[in-house]
Order: sequence, then C-alpha cells, then structure tokens
Amino acid sequence: MTATTETAAVASFDSLDPATGDVVGTYPIHDADQVNAAVARAREAATWWAGLGFDERGKRLRAWAGVLTRRINQLAEVVHAETGKPHSDATLEVALVLDHIAWASKHARKVLGRKRVSSGLTMSDHSASVEYRPLGVIGVIGPWNYPVFTPLGSIVYALAAGNAVVFKPSEYTPGVGAWLVHAFAQVVPEQPVLQLVTGFGATGEALCRSGVDKIAFTGSPGTARKIMHACADTLTPVVIEGGGKDALLVDADADIAKAADAAVWGGMANAGQTCVGVERVYVHERVYDEFLDEVTALVRPLRAGSDPAAKIGPMTMPSQSEVVRRHIADAIERGGRAVVGGLDAVGERFVQPTVLVDVPADSLANTDETFGPTLTVTKVRDMDEAVALANDSRYGLGATVYAKKRGRELAERIRSGMTSVNSVISFAAIPGLPFGGIGESGFGRIHGPDGLREFTYAKAVASRRLPALMNLTSFARTAANDKALTTLANLLHGKG
Repeated sequence: MTATTETAAVASFDSLDPATGDVVGTYPIHDADQVNAAVARAREAATWWAGLGFDERGKRLRAWAGVLTRRINQLAEVVHAETGKPHSDATLEVALVLDHIAWASKHARKVLGRKRVSSGLTMSDHSASVEYRPLGVIGVIGPWNYPVFTPLGSIVYALAAGNAVVFKPSEYTPGVGAWLVHAFAQVVPEQPVLQLVTGFGATGEALCRSGVDKIAFTGSPGTARKIMHACADTLTPVVIEGGGKDALLVDADADIAKAADAAVWGGMANAGQTCVGVERVYVHERVYDEFLDEVTALVRPLRAGSDPAAKIGPMTMPSQSEVVRRHIADAIERGGRAVVGGLDAVGERFVQPTVLVDVPADSLANTDETFGPTLTVTKVRDMDEAVALANDSRYGLGATVYAKKRGRELAERIRSGMTSVNSVISFAAIPGLPFGGIGESGFGRIHGPDGLREFTYAKAVASRRLPALMNLTSFARTAANDKALTTLANLLHGKG
C-alpha cells in the first residue's frame, strides 16, 4: 500500500524489503505542522468517539477485528514484505492481536465505568464514586519488529477507553501502519479517530511536542530517553516499553525437551528480534549437557533465508547485523565458544542461528540486548545462582522458568514485569495480563485492566447525601464537633 493523498512536493521515503532491498512502498515525511494538524483533527474526533459510549465503541472495535480476520493473509503479506519475517509468523502475529481487541471491547465498561466507593464512617454522610475517563488524544510510536501486535497493544486499549489515536509506525514498517489505519476507517468512517503520520525521528519528536495527552512508545532505551526529553517540555506523560535481555531458567527436574524447544523458539523466532525473546539461558548443572545437546540438535537445521523453506527471515533493520556481530565477537574474544554458528553466521542481511557457551557474565552477549538469533547457555550449580544471574541486569521485561516443583517459586523471585512457567512468552498472548517491565525495560503497562487505565485519568466524586453529621469543613465548626471527631477517631483507630 502506497500513500497517494500527498502532493508530489511533499518529501517522502521508501519502505524496503529487508531481504532484497526492493522498494515496497513510498510514504510522506510528515513535518511538525502536519503532525499538529493531525492532532487537532484527533481532538475533535476524540470528543465524538468518547460520546459513543462503551457499547458502540466495542461494536466498532469488534467490526475492525472482523476486517483483520477476514483479510489476515493480506495483512500478513504486508508484514512479511516490510519485516522479512516468514508469512506464517506474520499470520501468527495478527491472530494473537484479535483476542486483545475482543477483550478490550468487552471489558472496558467493567474496568473503567463508574463504581461506588465506601466513604467510611467519618464521611458517612457522603456517597463516593470513581470512574476512569479518556485522556483525549494518544500518540503511539510503534516498533518495526512486531508492527501489528505491539502498537495495537496500545492503540486498541486507548481506543476502547474512549481516546482518539495518532499513530506513527516505524520508518521500516509504514505500510503496515497504513493498512491498519485504512482498515479502521472502514468501520469508523465518520471521524478520524485513528490517524497515521509517517517519517523518521523528527516526526516522532513532533508528535511528542504536539500536545497529545500521552505518548505510548516501544523501542530502545536510548530512543526512550529522547522521547521522554521531548515530552518533558509539555509535561506529556509517557508509557515506555524499552526492550529486554530476558532469561530462561532450567531446573534439574524440568522437561528438558520442552525447555530446549522453548529456548530455541524464544531465542530464534523472528530472527531473535523480539523484545521478550529469550537471550540468556541458565541451566542446572545436572541437566546442562542434556539440555545443550537438545538445543544444538534443534538449532542446527534452522536456517535464515528469504525462501519459503526458511524458518528465520532477515534482519529487518540493516544496522542490527553489526550489533549481533559485535556481541558474538566479544563473547568469543573473552573465552566463549560457539557450538552452533559464530562470527561466520553474520551476513549483510541474514544472521544464521548461533549458540554460545562459556560466555563471561559481563560480556555484551549477556548484558546488552542483542536482538538477533543468538543464545548464551550457562551452567549453574543451582537455581539460586540462576536467579541471581537472571536478576543481574539493568533490564527487567520478561522471563521464563522450566521446572516441575519450583516453577512458581522461581518465577516470583525473578525481577521482571512478566514471567512464563513451563511455556515461553505466553503472558503476551493473555489479554487480561498487564504487559511491561521495570528498569531500562520501561514503565507503565499495556494489555489487561492496567492497559485500559493507562490511557485514562481517575475522576473521583464525593456527594453529600445526608445532613452534616459533624460540621467538619467549615469555620463554623464547634467544640462539640471537635469532641465528636476525636471520640470517633479513638473508636476507629485508638487500638491500632
């Protein structure tokens, strides 16, 4: 899909197929004036959209999900063309977001609607309520690695809460963003509730400074800092998902075959370009050799390529190959070794799967986000050591534990926003669970009730319902009022 509404004089850029370098679309570079105009249109649309109410918004969102479902292969092809990921992986990405649309449209009223709150004995002559109202206009700056699932984790929940959205997709995947916005306009033709702006970093900065009521950003911690700096001038709040260095723990009683399969898929799927993908594996010494043999057997037949038989696609962002090369080189120079792959696995467009062992804990491959099809596998004496190593990171996004007896216990000890036990990345697919991290992995949450509230503000109302029992909020308060208050306070709290 190519943008056709802009005049020839407008600056533009090409979207490229990362496997071949071929142009797959051309899109405008929106400047600050154009971004501001989009936000102004969104401001009017937000009032209309919020006025529809939960039921009508839910109906429209479910209709959008219907469009995505019926045209899933078409959307997957756009994702494949711009990211290079295999068509089947692109289809899976689209399918997973459908449950989130259904959940948000169904639960928005229950989570955000007005609820009565106890006013307590001291204020028993009042009734109290709280509801969560839409902020207004949300700016969403999306990533390229999951250009459907990840930005819609913010967009869907923001829309369900009653906001309008201005969406800037990655410059690597503008066609996916255009497709999604066009599909939404089919079910909401009346107002520009979901709009697209395209371009590079300057367009994103303009969105941050445009007066939107919140920015939702997914990307690197370095870019997140720039986003926060741009938002600071207008005190625009942000929700940040800043990447991760996720660990997988394998206890001595784990199902080794399943743990190995999870590690390989979690680390290699989407060419390792997954924020909650597995990058580090810590294995109990009693099952380390067995686990490494299983992983090696699974990885050796995997191949990155552009043909239909390849399970792994190219590096979507060209510069990422050099990051992967640097991490592998650092690991090997410091005593690590590659049991599969290695430096020769890194090409210009494709990186073949690599498994590293004996890698020092403070090497780049264990400390920095690699974002490529690599795994480091480390032997540990026990799970206490595994937890300590997993937590020794400035990131804290996701994690995985494979264990029969201690899975839940170990999961609760890991410093991360999300953890899967005896499965991998499953938390992302459960709409009712919040998604997000701590540390350099960011703050705030998308998905679930937290994701709905993220794009609202709490509106509290206290209403007098009876004549004043104690005239507390007046200069006419008497000594008798003070005595009654003191007596009540002692009865309620004096024994504490």
